[in-house]
Amino acid sequence: MKLTFLGAAKIVTGSSYLLEVDTQKILIDCGMFQGSKTITAFNRRDFLYDPTAIDCVLLTHAHIDHSGLLPKLCKSGFKGPIYATRVTNELCGIMLPDSAHIQGFDAEIANRKGKRAGKKPVEPLYTIEDAYATLEHFSPVDYDQELTLSPNVVVRFRDAGHILGSAMLEIMVNEDGKTTKLVFSGDLGQPNQPIIKDPTFIDEADYVIVESTYGNRLHEEYDREEHLATIINDSVARGGNIIIPSFAVGRTQTMLYYLHNLLKAGKIPNIPVIIDSPLAISATDIFMRNTQDFDAEAKEMLKSTKDNPLQMPQLRFTRTADESKALNSLNEPVIIISASGMADAGRILHHLKHNLWRPESSILFVGYQAQGSLGRRLVEGASKVKIMGEEISVRATIYSLDGFSAHADQEQLLTWLTYYKRKPVNIFLVHGEVEASEPFAQLIKEKLDVSTYIPNFGDAALLNGLEWNIEQAEVTDPAIRQLHEHLELLDREYGEYRTHLEQLGSADNKKVGDIMRNLEKMQVYINKLKKGV
Repeated sequence: MKLTFLGAAKIVTGSSYLLEVDTQKILIDCGMFQGSKTITAFNRRDFLYDPTAIDCVLLTHAHIDHSGLLPKLCKSGFKGPIYATRVTNELCGIMLPDSAHIQGFDAEIANRKGKRAGKKPVEPLYTIEDAYATLEHFSPVDYDQELTLSPNVVVRFRDAGHILGSAMLEIMVNEDGKTTKLVFSGDLGQPNQPIIKDPTFIDEADYVIVESTYGNRLHEEYDREEHLATIINDSVARGGNIIIPSFAVGRTQTMLYYLHNLLKAGKIPNIPVIIDSPLAISATDIFMRNTQDFDAEAKEMLKSTKDNPLQMPQLRFTRTADESKALNSLNEPVIIISASGMADAGRILHHLKHNLWRPESSILFVGYQAQGSLGRRLVEGASKVKIMGEEISVRATIYSLDGFSAHADQEQLLTWLTYYKRKPVNIFLVHGEVEASEPFAQLIKEKLDVSTYIPNFGDAALLNGLEWNIEQAEVTDPAIRQLHEHLELLDREYGEYRTHLEQLGSADNKKVGDIMRNLEKMQVYINKLKKGV
């Protein structure tokens, strides 16, 4: 069999893998690339396979970096089923049309500017009609039940504990009388999250494809509710707003859970909590229709106290654009939760524009910030940013609370891997930047004595029972080769740059010169990449 890595290779977006067994072609995820213009340009490239030849899609969960190119796939001729859990089906029913709306809006803005510059019109990646047509392909599956794709391929969806409905995949492949088992972790959740069940442990696999978003670090240990309360109380005392860029599905509901507890206990002032995201509002409704998938603690809250962890008297929803704009005229401190979680699009941009320059306000990032995103620049200390064409000074207090992340950290990932009773033949590390994947690969070798491989975009693993080797695709695709060089250099050079700054202490002309030369080198490579992709 052959496994080709088509995204989330040395980056955290664009998850997609093609598994070929005899004549059968199975696509695992079909995610959108998010982040810098260099990376998002890959959304417009042709697929590296014929969409009409794909037999089916296995979707791990609804987040757009795993599902967002499904409408493009269907628009390009895919006719087969898309298998996903029931909650993922429901969530995609709101997320894909919302993504299409964003595609159309972005294309409209680009064409307005492009027309003045004499540029050719830009077409959206797909339309709302394309998104709804894609939903006709969805076929719901239950957790832990065997799904037979063919006489040679059987799949089980297991709870990944990332967001409601998220799954890891067990794929059993029979070739030449031998059964080979692959496990795809999907996005592996952090244990002890509110509402969401803990990730399932699996005890046997020949090959594991595991995410490595936080493969180089541990989440901070602190009382999340107490820490959140301190930030909110300090901000309110200054007379500022608390702005939370948050993923509409998963993180928004987690934050509502914590805020519900804090308000009920009187640990924070009785101020409005506003969900300013139609998508997040719809996602919260779906969560409440699927309490059967809640963890035991959340179920007990509903059962014993009739106390809904996602509802509170202070909660307000803003559905229209006018209601959203009116929030920036309020004279009292408020907590605003809005999308997108990486602050790259959507209503959150307006709230950042109106609050970043205010020293009394606080901006709370509670999820991963990808390379090139506005959120990444803010958490790394940018003093000025450009939002909707306007330069904004950053005077608000910026917080990055990775303890709220829905992704497992290094120790939690390693713990999940230690449950395999028989060592896998190899572990493929995906969905992580190089600075996260490489240390994790080394740790796996030291602690588990298992070989690892960090694939590049387009690499293919040829799996023959317990033997495997890699076909590298970048040799025949200069643009992909340049992308690899860019990502590797950017990670290493920027890491060195930050280390030098930390060690600088006092002025040192030689070190300053070295740093400047490194930055110049980075820019040269980035410019080359932009021309090549």
